[in-house]
Amino acid sequence: MLHSLTGLRAAEFEQLVKEVRPLFDSAHQQRYARPDRVRALGGGRHATLDVLEQTLLTVMWLRLYPTYEVLGFFFGISHSTISRLLARTVPLLAQAGRDTMRMPDPGRKHRRQMSQLLTELPELAVVIDSWEQPVQRPEGTDEGGKREADKWYSGKKKRHTIKSQVGVDLHTGALCDVGESVPGPVADITLLKASGLILRLPPGVGGEGDLGYVGIGQLHPQGSGYGNTPRRKPRGRDKHRPRGTDKARPPEDREYNRAFAQRRVVVEHAICRLRQYAALRQVDRHHRREHTERVEAVAGLVNRKMQSRLPYLFI
Repeated sequence: MLHSLTGLRAAEFEQLVKEVRPLFDSAHQQRYARPDRVRALGGGRHATLDVLEQTLLTVMWLRLYPTYEVLGFFFGISHSTISRLLARTVPLLAQAGRDTMRMPDPGRKHRRQMSQLLTELPELAVVIDSWEQPVQRPEGTDEGGKREADKWYSGKKKRHTIKSQVGVDLHTGALCDVGESVPGPVADITLLKASGLILRLPPGVGGEGDLGYVGIGQLHPQGSGYGNTPRRKPRGRDKHRPRGTDKARPPEDREYNRAFAQRRVVVEHAICRLRQYAALRQVDRHHRREHTERVEAVAGLVNRKMQSRLPYLFI
């Protein structure tokens, strides 16, 4: 039952509560010590739910994305209390999620498992990709409202979306970076430049992506050899072939791209794990606010599950 509600096993959930409890205690003390507080220490209403119950409520909300009324029914509190509680707990889980993210360590040795075609690629790499989540159409029928709605309308998805970028460790599959969420139409390479992920990579660690990241080699501070994408079809050849045929692409390029896709599939699996949490899959009901914190919170849960179930990858 716990696994169905949270995506975590009992031991994993207990470990999560143990790790976030100091964050809850610190946030609680900060609220008590704020300069504009009028009541004396100990005054006012006390929380109905303890840290374990608040953590359970938050993870359930991220996993199932129920309405506040439904969640309040299960925990015996009002929907307004749910709203205030999530506003405090989601940032704490996001902070805990950021604590689980680690860039690949250039000091560690890894066994290379790849096609001979890819031997020139860096041994250590962060694989980068993004995905789009549906959002509600921005309100407003005037000219300004239409411009705002157009800003979020994705021609690819044919609806209003918000885009999130993640970086994944090539060898462990763990999420090591979450970018700031942006409107869906923003190009992948533009989002990568804005996030500054390439500049944060440790020395000797490459960055890789699909064809949406053409030009990543020019962004990497260590040179084009540390930024890689699949090989593009040569331009100006066999222009009269039917649309969709791939015969203009050299056979060696097709083999290289097949091997490259097998190498970068780890990021597709990571995004699939993230989107198992309905808060990142269903239509966003919170008007695109605090979306990055939700992604970071879920990324921390996914990393904890991987480290618990595949510990040999993180030794």
